[in-house]
Amino acid sequence: MTRCYSVRVQNRQPSLPLLWLISDARNDAALERALARLPRGSGLIYRHYHLPPAERRTRFRRLRRAARRFGHLVVLSGDAATARCWGADGAYGSPRLLAPGPRILRLTTVHSLHELAQTRRADALLVSPVFPTASHPGGAVLGPVRFRLLAARAQVPVIALGGMTRRRAHGFARWAAIDGLS
Repeated sequence: MTRCYSVRVQNRQPSLPLLWLISDARNDAALERALARLPRGSGLIYRHYHLPPAERRTRFRRLRRAARRFGHLVVLSGDAATARCWGADGAYGSPRLLAPGPRILRLTTVHSLHELAQTRRADALLVSPVFPTASHPGGAVLGPVRFRLLAARAQVPVIALGGMTRRRAHGFARWAAIDGLS
């Protein structure tokens, strides 16, 4: 259980960035530089599942500070209560993980029509994988056409994820990347 000694109260829902950088073990060394290169008002989704809890929180604080210098939103992968406790602008995860908890920006992952039907409290969806990814080599991909079919059924904004690069992002209103931005 995460102890929360200071709760950051958020009076309004932040506007949803068009561009999102997602943290991972493989891009960790480049994150500060990548945050500095993103357009002002972009977003960071902090995952860092590879770190033990105390180190994960310490690294989160450093990256949150760096992101805030450039006006970026910071979203924590995890439940909404922990995200609020850590001072994140939102929480990222599966629909099941994000259902309970305080009112905070919620980003959830969707890989299929079935998962889309399960989303209830999301403010935006990360629909993936659009293209082949280093995260899941050889895995099935949606492709741009199936991505657009899923996006058309969404009731909230959609963020394209999976093998996204600046070149591939043309025609996608919102997109996110791990390697493609770091």
